[in-house]
Amino acid sequence: MKPLLKIMGLLALVFASLFLLLNATGVLTMAKIEVWLVAAQSANPVFVGLLVAALLFADLIIAVPTLATLLLAGYFIGAGPAALAGSIGLLAAGIGGYGISRRYGDWFVRHIVKDPQQREAAATTFRRHGPVVILLARAMPMLPEVSACMAGLTRMPFSRFLALWALSVIPYCWIVAYAGSRSTIDDPRPALLTAIALAVFFWSAWAIFNRRAKAAKRP
Repeated sequence: MKPLLKIMGLLALVFASLFLLLNATGVLTMAKIEVWLVAAQSANPVFVGLLVAALLFADLIIAVPTLATLLLAGYFIGAGPAALAGSIGLLAAGIGGYGISRRYGDWFVRHIVKDPQQREAAATTFRRHGPVVILLARAMPMLPEVSACMAGLTRMPFSRFLALWALSVIPYCWIVAYAGSRSTIDDPRPALLTAIALAVFFWSAWAIFNRRAKAAKRP
């Protein structure tokens, strides 16, 4: 487990560093995203969808605040268009992370984990638990991007990865976009309640998964 955690931890550190750097320099903040969405809507609502898809695709490398972006998109252009744009963006981000990691990941892992047996142990551990990690990745920031990269690194069959990634992305986008569409400035309760409910669901599911994984290790 330690080699796997080392690889995933370093990937998460890279994503987090990029996110903090962009926020510290003011290149990407929630305030700017909201301004961009307002400007895009005033020109053409289609631009909002394109902007949302682009931002969530960029989530692969700069950790865009996915939940807030989808809520705002739902508020500006409605549940259906926002969910469609969000799904396209996040599906593209996952496929991109999988493809890049599958192509170049061996070089990265060899420099992080020197021992070939430990590298194989890390891959075996992810193959065993990877599907659940992908499905529950929205429980923590950066974990979705890390899980997509790990799927590529460990050579998970693409069809399997795509099915799991779609199951983790599409329902999430529709739920969040719908909550955003039902919210207003005067009544943000649908968005707030949805954010809380999703957090409780994913954290509870993650806690159950961890408990069962630890129990399976015991003799």
